[in-house]
Amino acid sequence: MIELRSLQKADDAALIQHLNDDRVTKYLSSRIPSPYTREDAAWWIESGCKEVGVVRAIDFEGTFCGVIGAYKRELEYSHSAEIGYWLGYKHWNSGIATESLINFTNYIFETTEIKRLFNPVTSLNIASTKVLEKAGYKLEGVLKAAVAHEGSYIDEHLYARVCP
Repeated sequence: MIELRSLQKADDAALIQHLNDDRVTKYLSSRIPSPYTREDAAWWIESGCKEVGVVRAIDFEGTFCGVIGAYKRELEYSHSAEIGYWLGYKHWNSGIATESLINFTNYIFETTEIKRLFNPVTSLNIASTKVLEKAGYKLEGVLKAAVAHEGSYIDEHLYARVCP
């Protein structure tokens, strides 16, 4: 069973473990510190995740396995939020990301004023592209050479879902 819940202090060890795994962080934002320390985890759990939007821990069968969040925009874009998610490696290819994204998308549309969720995903991150498509997100466009990644410039695919 998947539960989306608030982050807790007890999540810190798993957060540190997962965010120090290069397989997990390969396509995540470079804003995430590397190495990811106990201080980074404490800040994120205590205040960071509360400052950026709506963020939830992803629990599978009682075990913390990832994070999902909607990061709100400002001013004329305040009806829109960037959605982001990640799972620990041992939870990949299990359907957890897709189910979490579907449930979280519905939750955001039902409980907030957000009308549009979007995710810019690099063309190399095929697994995340499949998750977005299975969750009903549509490709809106391709931004050519938009991301600098490991010495190359990579296309970014912009996926979005609009509240019905």
